[in-house]
Amino acid sequence: MAENKITDFTRKLTGQNGKTGSNGNNNNQTGLPEQPESEKVEDVAVARVIPRVVVIGAGFGGLSVARNLSDKDVKVLVLDRSNYHGFWPLLYQVATAGLDPESIAYPVRAIFRKFKNVDFQMADVRSIDFDNKQVLTDGDPVDYDYLVIAAGSTNNFFGNQALEENTYGLKDIEEAVELRNHVLSCFEQAVREKDPERRKALLTFVLAGGGPTGVELAGAFAELIRHVLRKDYPMLDVSEARIMLVEAAPEVLATFPEKLRRKAMQQLERLGVEVHTKMPVKTLKDNVLYFADGSQLAAETVVWSAGVRAAQLADQLGVAQARGARVKVESTLQLPGRPEVFVIGDMAYLEGYKKGQAYPMVAPVAIQMGKQASKNILAQVQRKPVQKFKYFDKGSMATIGRRSAVFDAFGVRLTGGLAWLTWLFVHLMYLVGFRNRVIVFLNWAYNYFTYDRAARLITGRRPVDTKVEKKPVDKLEPVVLSKVESDNKTAAGSGLN
Repeated sequence: MAENKITDFTRKLTGQNGKTGSNGNNNNQTGLPEQPESEKVEDVAVARVIPRVVVIGAGFGGLSVARNLSDKDVKVLVLDRSNYHGFWPLLYQVATAGLDPESIAYPVRAIFRKFKNVDFQMADVRSIDFDNKQVLTDGDPVDYDYLVIAAGSTNNFFGNQALEENTYGLKDIEEAVELRNHVLSCFEQAVREKDPERRKALLTFVLAGGGPTGVELAGAFAELIRHVLRKDYPMLDVSEARIMLVEAAPEVLATFPEKLRRKAMQQLERLGVEVHTKMPVKTLKDNVLYFADGSQLAAETVVWSAGVRAAQLADQLGVAQARGARVKVESTLQLPGRPEVFVIGDMAYLEGYKKGQAYPMVAPVAIQMGKQASKNILAQVQRKPVQKFKYFDKGSMATIGRRSAVFDAFGVRLTGGLAWLTWLFVHLMYLVGFRNRVIVFLNWAYNYFTYDRAARLITGRRPVDTKVEKKPVDKLEPVVLSKVESDNKTAAGSGLN
């Protein structure tokens, strides 16, 4: 009788009605399930219970998701085409020989080493099969239960193929190093150039776009030439070097308050940067830059920072897109009709920052979106309601050379040295890795006290001489904006990401 009761209990527990083998026979004479089979059933059950979260991108947003899901009851897999996390706000310092590339990047696997439930796979994501819940890569498809798309952004050339092919960008380490190599090579070529007009073109640097990237890059180039390259190339008349910042809008740093914009303009002028506003770039051909007003300029170096858009992956998803090719998402950061898919950071288009404006494509937004997406995934796992994204604005800042920056946060607006120190501190704290923080701090200290840039190396394959057949420079219409020049002279006389 006791044995029959035990057998009945076992049947209820296993749900097998006494059939434990594939042939339906119960070979366990005690009526209890065999221990090995019990462990296998339990392992399979546990494996099916733990959902898999796949994160596309190891940038600020992707890292935020991984960190917030670490040690939670989910398995996380991060996919990225590079094996490092890059701190892109300091890319311009790599391009201007202020920092080595390694000091602003950190191995992804080293970051995730302490997270037991987070793994990494280096892969190039091509598309997503939403119906079968698979990420399509350059290798095998990757299955997911929940998906977070945080692939970041790329340059936006607004369909202008000539600008895309002939200008320099600043969106990753490779582009920053390429720009550094090119700028230093221009000075090397200028040393041996006999034609004064050709030499003038080699020493003309145009930055298209007056946002924080363009402003910071312009200031850094000005200081590199004024304090460092002037001493490296005493045989050159460095006064021939021109740094031009051109912006299609009426003002640079358009998102900053008027007072800070004015201070930034004054600092750029002190550094010798020529600022031209209301001047859209039309095209670039044979190292001649053409503007919308019909004026032209011979320039060997044109850096494009006039626009960004969502990563090319957004075009392959077959979903609704908005301005800048960004993917439209719900207030919970979910893809409409796909509650298991989240889009965050630069890829996501969600209005609510200001009236009729989407949240900006900046690191703090990506980090906070990553945190909210993580909370909503865990809520879904626990069958709880998801929450809307709420952004806490920590302000904006931009640096314009040494001891000068603009800072706007929490109602406080600073310029000059105090804003610059704040900028230094914030960027050091956001860097990943103690070693990187130390190296960057020491480099900054060295640069500050010596007026030197230790990373001015031309590495990799030597750039090809881009000398081409141009029409005579005397036939080129000079870049003249009488109103801007008049304003610049007035401002000079009175005298951030």
